[in-house]
Amino acid sequence: MPKESMPLAAGYLTAAAQADPVVGPEFDVGIQNFRGGESLGSMARTIFSGVVPDVLAFSVLGWNLNQFGALAETYKSVRPDGWVVFGGTHVAHQAERVFRRFPEVDVVANGEGEFTFRDLLLAVLEEKSPHDLAQVPGISYRDEEGTIHTTAEAPRIDDLDIIPSPFLTGAIPLLDHNGRFPYDVALMETNRGCPYKCSFCYWGGAVGQRMRDFSRERLRAELDLFGYHQIPTVVLCDSNFGMRQPDAEFVEDLVRTREKYGFPRSLETSWAKNKSKTFHNIIRRMKAEGFQSSFTVALQTLDDTALRDMGRSNMRLNQWKDLAAWLAAEGLDAYAELIWGAPGETVDSFLTGYDRLSEHVSRIAVYPLLLLPNTNYTENREEHGFVTVRGDNDDFEYVLANRTVTVAENTMMQRFMFWARMMSENMYFRHIWVPLRELAGLTQSAALLMLSDWFQDSADPAVAELLGHGREFTDSGLVVESLHKLYADPRFAPIFQRWWDEAILPKVPERHRPLLNEIFRYDNTTRPIYAGAGAEDAEVRSIDGLPHYVRSGLRFQYAMPQVLDAIRASRPFDDEPSPVELTLAYRIGFDDYLDNHELATYYAGRCLDIR
Repeated sequence: MPKESMPLAAGYLTAAAQADPVVGPEFDVGIQNFRGGESLGSMARTIFSGVVPDVLAFSVLGWNLNQFGALAETYKSVRPDGWVVFGGTHVAHQAERVFRRFPEVDVVANGEGEFTFRDLLLAVLEEKSPHDLAQVPGISYRDEEGTIHTTAEAPRIDDLDIIPSPFLTGAIPLLDHNGRFPYDVALMETNRGCPYKCSFCYWGGAVGQRMRDFSRERLRAELDLFGYHQIPTVVLCDSNFGMRQPDAEFVEDLVRTREKYGFPRSLETSWAKNKSKTFHNIIRRMKAEGFQSSFTVALQTLDDTALRDMGRSNMRLNQWKDLAAWLAAEGLDAYAELIWGAPGETVDSFLTGYDRLSEHVSRIAVYPLLLLPNTNYTENREEHGFVTVRGDNDDFEYVLANRTVTVAENTMMQRFMFWARMMSENMYFRHIWVPLRELAGLTQSAALLMLSDWFQDSADPAVAELLGHGREFTDSGLVVESLHKLYADPRFAPIFQRWWDEAILPKVPERHRPLLNEIFRYDNTTRPIYAGAGAEDAEVRSIDGLPHYVRSGLRFQYAMPQVLDAIRASRPFDDEPSPVELTLAYRIGFDDYLDNHELATYYAGRCLDIR
């Protein structure tokens, strides 16, 4: 079962409330952290089985708004005089819609929440009415007549260190009752703000603003705590890590922490859009110390018109080819990001850009454009011709069409995205893409479209289950469900073999078919081990301090790692069969990270020995 996500936002609120000399002694502030997909009944039992709280505050995003609204209704039926507070980027500055849909909500927080939440608790202590909160900045509420009032904007927190650390204070417990780290990763911020103003992004209202930093001393202390508890992966919730000197200092402290404890082992983040000298120095330093990370080529589009409308035309994105080549030469894992559905983009321009990008980075994450609250796209939807619909199981606005894409074209591209996200982004296949392009002349998008068409025409009931019974949008929920089916259901291995034999091999020149067949088999063999399947004959061995399955004596007709390296680098290689035996190692624990492509890559089989 996937592990919990760390409740960082709730941790900040809790730490700030507990540290206040007035609020802290008067309130027992606790966090209820729910896994994605947990039922309303389960959440309600957890919240209401004991003492019903005086204040129920929710950290809201599009995927949980409807559930939290239902829980607010239940809460008010049990505790009519209690307060319900909604905060988070999905509801900030959206009070009219929130109050209309969920009248049980008393307050909407419109900015950074740490001290707003504290101020609301002070108002409760002062026996204020939730309809009389004019003195609390940064919120929206309703008076007794139902009129909505929005108070003055709360100033942004310049000195971030005045926010108590949720880790150093213990507001977020780092161990469960079994003494284990209960989360998938450790989340932390080194700064807040973003200098860019992309049309699709809100970033907590901090777009187009200067960066504000947590102190090096505080971050060093938090890292020390993570290292002490042997937490493998740190994920930074920063907008543009790697472009400033404080980022380099953080990496130095990360290195020192690992030298002291052996942990953390990997760092994931949203890397800076423009890669400066500081970025390159950071990457070299991490590589020299053996840190793992997935480095992002965050382009979003290669179309000039769409790029301009995104507000990204001022970024030095023309350097992405050099960046991808540099990362490959350094032997570093990289992936690229694109967004489908941006105004100005067409099907042809998107697929052309996808294939241009795939020539340099085959692992491409393609995300559907969602219209998020408070963004430039949302506020100028008429100009862009957006036609949207809310999700079945969430509150996001999914784009059906825009001024350059029809509904029919978008439907076709949803199918493309489904396969692109599973096969490329989530690396169900990692090795076939470049050989198909170089040896068979098949672009990555062409191979994915052939896959889509072949599965669409299949009458196999397993395929119908995989395709989501006609679901219209390739949302993350569908991708996760389908990935679990692919890995757990043994029916799919022969189905993909039939696709390969029937749709792909006829397109491959006959002389290259034996090699491509072995590459396809190698791709299947090196796939991460899920629920122990395929590890029955494996030895369990510690490698770099982490448990691995090790499979020996795997026979192939070619020295696969060497051949693949040669094809990727366009170097000559001997395509005559020369049988070898490979020893492959697979890090154990993939089940917990199957739906996180940035971390799942660490669990794929890697070659230890060729004989």
